[in-house]
Amino acid sequence: MDSIDTDNDACRRRFELLFDRHRRSVLGYLLRRTDDPADAADALAETFLVAWRRVDDVPDGDDARPWLFGVARRVLANQRRGERRRTVLSERLGQELAVQLPAVEPRTDGDSARIRAALRRLSREDREVLLLAGWEELTPAQIAVVLGVRGVAVRSRLHRARRRLRAELEREDAAAEPASAGASAPPDRAVFAAPAAPGRPAPQRHMDLAKENVR
Repeated sequence: MDSIDTDNDACRRRFELLFDRHRRSVLGYLLRRTDDPADAADALAETFLVAWRRVDDVPDGDDARPWLFGVARRVLANQRRGERRRTVLSERLGQELAVQLPAVEPRTDGDSARIRAALRRLSREDREVLLLAGWEELTPAQIAVVLGVRGVAVRSRLHRARRRLRAELEREDAAAEPASAGASAPPDRAVFAAPAAPGRPAPQRHMDLAKENVR
């Protein structure tokens, strides 16, 4: 046990000496080969991590510096390959999204705009539970799994959130020009209404509106 501890202490002292002696030159090597100092700092840390893992392989004396430069060079090569992969992936995703996004653009009619505006005025918690119910079409039990709470808490949150959304829409109606007498209530209020009674499915238009407009 004592010999193991002694070996570890010797490795640690050797590494600390290596780091103190060569970190500036290795950092200069990296800074001259990177555009961002943060990338150089990351590569420096990775280089000396390799040196720590392979401390027994590091040459003695002045030969340690070129050995470290070789490690730094490979670290930079890996860093650049990773950056190229990320760039290629980003470009490919951008091209795919450019094609797909027009098909899922939110509607800009009055109903959807009013819903989105009302949702933005709600708290983040209210907005989240309403969107999970209206857009993702999750049941209270499923929402409970997403939020990590009990189902009874979700039902209570949904009830309060729907009430607040209805109040926001009614407040907006009151501020707008009064509707003509006898006009039916705006259909958007039904989007987040409580589920229809068994045997009476919600009107399809309201379901379509929820899927297409509520985000």
